Amino acid sequence: MSNIRKQKIQRSGKDRNRAPRAPRKYTPPRRGVSSQPVTKQALKVMPLGGFGEIGKNMTLLEYGNDLIAIDCGMMFPDETMLGIDYVIPDATYLRKNRAKFRGIVITHGHEDHIGAIPHIVPELSVPVYASPLAKALIETRLGEYKGTQHVKINAYQPNDEIRLGVFKIRFFRVNHSIPDSFGIIIDTPEGVVVHTGDFKIDLTSPDGLFFDLAKLKEVGRHQPLLLLSESTNSDTPGHTISEKAIGESFNELFAKANGRIIIASFASRIDRMQHALNAAVKFGRRVTISGRSMLQYFEAASKLGYIKYPREILVPLKEISKIPDAKLVVLSTGSQGQQGSSLARMAFREHSQVKIKPGDTVALSSSPIPGNERSISSIINNLCREGAEVIHNRNMQIHTTGHAYQEELKTILQLVKPRFFIPIHGEYHMRVSHKKLALGVGVPEADIFLLENGDIMEFHAGKARKLKDTIPAGIVMVDGLGVGDVGEIVLRDRQAMAKEGMFVIIATIERKSGKLVNSPDLISRGFVYMREQEELVNRTRMEVKQIIGRHSGKAPEDWSNIRQQIREEIGNFLYRETQRRPLIIPVIIEV
Repeated sequence: MSNIRKQKIQRSGKDRNRAPRAPRKYTPPRRGVSSQPVTKQALKVMPLGGFGEIGKNMTLLEYGNDLIAIDCGMMFPDETMLGIDYVIPDATYLRKNRAKFRGIVITHGHEDHIGAIPHIVPELSVPVYASPLAKALIETRLGEYKGTQHVKINAYQPNDEIRLGVFKIRFFRVNHSIPDSFGIIIDTPEGVVVHTGDFKIDLTSPDGLFFDLAKLKEVGRHQPLLLLSESTNSDTPGHTISEKAIGESFNELFAKANGRIIIASFASRIDRMQHALNAAVKFGRRVTISGRSMLQYFEAASKLGYIKYPREILVPLKEISKIPDAKLVVLSTGSQGQQGSSLARMAFREHSQVKIKPGDTVALSSSPIPGNERSISSIINNLCREGAEVIHNRNMQIHTTGHAYQEELKTILQLVKPRFFIPIHGEYHMRVSHKKLALGVGVPEADIFLLENGDIMEFHAGKARKLKDTIPAGIVMVDGLGVGDVGEIVLRDRQAMAKEGMFVIIATIERKSGKLVNSPDLISRGFVYMREQEELVNRTRMEVKQIIGRHSGKAPEDWSNIRQQIREEIGNFLYRETQRRPLIIPVIIEV
């Protein structure tokens, strides 16, 4: 997975062993549509995710009666999505056009490119094509859900060609932060489309697998129709640091450490696992793994030969007490400060096997995802309190990105020489920076398009235009067992409760007369401490009695109007008294 906000989530138990539901969508308001005609025999490119955010990557290509998707990913929720586990694309357009949907092609095995598959694919019964490692990871994820046994994942190899309707799919290897990462070359009736996936260009890659620049150069000789290229680090000058340099830093780290070494990284950083294993062999240490998601990636990569190590070097986590501190390495999840992660449990004395102590060296081999800085700082502080020495990228080069910097992005533009260019995978400012790079290497501004999720690009007879029409491309929120059943109203209520609490009013009323049987009960949570606000509580009760008293004498058939009056009038009363607006929940019990 990528190094910026795209990393693996620590999945809770409530996510496991469930049948994925057909998502119901929550769609934010979109601009109006027009009646601009669509050319029937034209190539359409339509993003469902990854255009305006980091994650949720999914792009559709359609021609006539054939439709394919590139990637099918999830995204972390933002700070307004309280309680949401993750977000997936809106598949409304795919359900509507399932008769022409030929397949999904996956670029690599990070969650922001495969995480939505259990929720979208079973319903649509569409084949998925992925590299061997991505296939193994998808199947592991599918195994955590009921009702996904029929999903077919097909493995492709670098030189394979796949025919999906009118589309012919070919592949070129790229460097990224996970093995088996590929870009995609798509032959269409309107010309060749190149999709880079996530990439960097590492000319000294320690795994010996290099970016297939020759294949891209050959494609560029015939000026393809369109380039879709990722934009994550488009505002960072220069070239990325080779992963080989991180291996050298690990050797330096191991040479200096006298006690246990704990290395926290993204669960998908298989290259970091290999560096740690290599250093452990060199310095005579045993290795254990702490963290469910990391263990899953380790096992999948080991089976496919992407991780190589002597079997005797591994030690089960429950047996580490038998290993001297100076001979032990712990590979751990939690480099982003995730609550409940392995490293967080160590830092806060909650880990059953690993208790931090003086002499431990803890290395955070990752970059902070924006928004995670406070959580990471809290963990670092606690690790230091327990006596550990903490190493991170500011005091030692132990992490490098998997996303291309400016010079690498320009290299791809110059190799491919596309007729048209669409920056993908990134927030708007990232794609604007990528557009500037394209202008700098000679791509005309009229041939560069900045799209939003749901936009429709049409290519026909060598010309391109962005239609005013759009397709549904909102977000579907996954919350525990619920998929798409949390919408704007629920989020607004959660935000209100989080900011100013809630106030529950329970009124017991005689069914025939409509009169109060006793004084209303009031419950405050996150609003005021009622024992210290007796005057406010008593005045609120009086206000409730007056509202209900106006309707006494005959009980209404429907109490909803009275509940709404209580909600509005008590809300206004409490705001006048406290300048706060808690969520008001009126409950009427008839007796």
